[in-house]
Amino acid sequence: MTTPDPSRGGDRGDAHGSAGAHGPAGRWSDLERPPLDASALRRALVRPGALWTSIDVVEATGSTNSDLAARSDAAPGAVLVAEEQTSGRGRLERTWSAPARSGLFFSMLLKPGDEVPVERWGWLPLLAGVAVATGLARAAGVDTGLKWPNDLLVTVDGEERKAGGILAERTGSDAVVLGIGLNVSLRADELPVPGAGSLALAGAKSVDRDPLLRAVLRSIEQWYGDWRAAGGDPSASRLQETYAAGCVTLGREVRAELPGGRSLTGEALAVDGDGRLVIGTADGVREPVSAGDVVHLRPAT
Repeated sequence: MTTPDPSRGGDRGDAHGSAGAHGPAGRWSDLERPPLDASALRRALVRPGALWTSIDVVEATGSTNSDLAARSDAAPGAVLVAEEQTSGRGRLERTWSAPARSGLFFSMLLKPGDEVPVERWGWLPLLAGVAVATGLARAAGVDTGLKWPNDLLVTVDGEERKAGGILAERTGSDAVVLGIGLNVSLRADELPVPGAGSLALAGAKSVDRDPLLRAVLRSIEQWYGDWRAAGGDPSASRLQETYAAGCVTLGREVRAELPGGRSLTGEALAVDGDGRLVIGTADGVREPVSAGDVVHLRPAT
């Protein structure tokens, strides 16, 4: 699963919150962070004709992406959620961990099928970003910005901070495991670095993970269904325009760190039909970037 980049840096000690002097950490050691109810989630989301075919919640695991990819019996629409993730993975093999039940850490198995050409599968992490942002707007009242290609940003004290991220990984020839990591209730003293954020610090009206997860999964189901029905066409499904509207990278001066050690600096102009970030350089060249780390050099105008 992907994990918020500012949170890289490894374990932070007591991963079970506020047990402290009250005894050993356990399932009920932090009553402000109750466990998810897998049965209730299944009743709400798994139904005939729905995208989601199974929902499992585990107490702890290394990486939900790795676990789901390794499950030979996993059907399309399977969702795996971890209360705690100890070896979460992001892009460029970055790692991250967070206190138990402080966030949403989950992966899903998707098979776009013959309806969507493989060359359009690159839209899946961008689709997930749009779905998470729209789901959180409804359920948490938080404005989530999308930093290309896979970061989720929230505003804390007037400053953009990374609260989550997305990682899509091909598994086999016909499937993708899509992982999402989101800081929900992390407090300021639990952040590994000042640049990280959480829904709680952004003033969310709710940090109850159950309705937040339901809202996000329902939003993903809607956007994914529309995208597949349109044959993966980002324009016909309105995915491209919606992503551009929520992408805080556009209009900014950026530096893209590209594979092979090359970097590119210029203004982020657009996200094209292939999901690439188009950067306009000082000499007038418009160059599409399909992969890389993007650094925002100045605020959007």
